[in-house]
Amino acid sequence: MAQHTGGQVIGAFAKESDGGHDGGKMVGFTLALAGVRSGRPFLHSHMTAVLPDYRDRGVGRSLKLFQRQDALKRGIALVEWTFDPLEIKNAHFNLVRLGAVARRYLPNCYGITESPLHAGLPTDRLVAEWWLDSERVKSILADNRPPAAGPAERITLPANISELKSGDRTAAARIQSEARIQFLRAFSKGYVATAIDSRGAGAHYILEPAAAIAGLRLGPLVED
Repeated sequence: MAQHTGGQVIGAFAKESDGGHDGGKMVGFTLALAGVRSGRPFLHSHMTAVLPDYRDRGVGRSLKLFQRQDALKRGIALVEWTFDPLEIKNAHFNLVRLGAVARRYLPNCYGITESPLHAGLPTDRLVAEWWLDSERVKSILADNRPPAAGPAERITLPANISELKSGDRTAAARIQSEARIQFLRAFSKGYVATAIDSRGAGAHYILEPAAAIAGLRLGPLVED
């Protein structure tokens, strides 16, 4: 029903030139639902997925870029979605590759589940805000990332947090709890997660004051 109510259903399909017998096969998709906040439309990107054999080949980014193009044609300036702050690779894609930012933290957003992806941990989530037509996003999509314009704070996670989630749940739960406290504290002071630096032994979330983010002017935060 998403496409009939103002949302999106977008698929990525293999080409014959990709080899094998996958020509015409759907290898990825993104699904977004329509929303309205403060009288303005936005999209909530509920799910984006790519088949394992087609990951790390630019399929996910192509889907998101097409999502952006379609939304802008319809006068929609914002796409939001949730993501696990402990999934470093996904966070890098959202904040660094696409130029999304995050200033909301939802503790245990979906409850405790039996999914192996969640490893029995609370489903804490950051909310990505992708301001599609901002100078910041346009610059980042052109591979020209603006430098931090104001004082930055850092929230550091172990680089091997994914391994800890599957192998040492107690340690992963402790790290998640500490990160939750730090994110909530930083967001309460008006800081916004704008990047993640994965070099070295840790993964460092970079947070900047909302009013100092180059190429982006965020309005007051409106809670759902």
